[in-house]
Amino acid sequence: MLCDPLRREEGFRQMMELYQEKLYSLIFRMTRSVDDTHDVLQETLVKVLLNAERFKGNSSLYTWVYRIAVNESITFLKKRKRRMTSELEPDIHGQTDQGLAAGITETEVHRVLKEAIELLPEKQRIVFNLRYFEELGYQQMSEILETSVGSLKASYHHAVKKIENHLQSVQIS
Repeated sequence: MLCDPLRREEGFRQMMELYQEKLYSLIFRMTRSVDDTHDVLQETLVKVLLNAERFKGNSSLYTWVYRIAVNESITFLKKRKRRMTSELEPDIHGQTDQGLAAGITETEVHRVLKEAIELLPEKQRIVFNLRYFEELGYQQMSEILETSVGSLKASYHHAVKKIENHLQSVQIS
């Protein structure tokens, strides 16, 4: 049938219009690199296109696509970590001298927040990004990450506490 490939292509195009920016934002927050984000986004879209017939409708299309994006991002990060086993932890020691005193710029606040998020363990970083930046609910995150709501709440709580502690330590400096 000539119409089926055309419908599939049109459906994919419409899905991209709906989700591309959100997927890019999600992946960027996980990879923290424009080049890596483009690579992971491309892999995600290829996987969505190749597996479209597997979508059963048990969850929303949005949840299904986000789950693929999160899984592709995690896979990418694991591969990158294996390739760069000698990569150093972010150097925070020289960056906390200023502290969060009066007169701090918005750029500095964003830098310190980004620094705090980067220090989180991978799972907490993912949960924090999905909840705080993507504003996803726990049930939706549970479907995407295929884990319990309770586990997600605990991870988010621990992430927030670690970020708060980091921000307080910067203020004290």
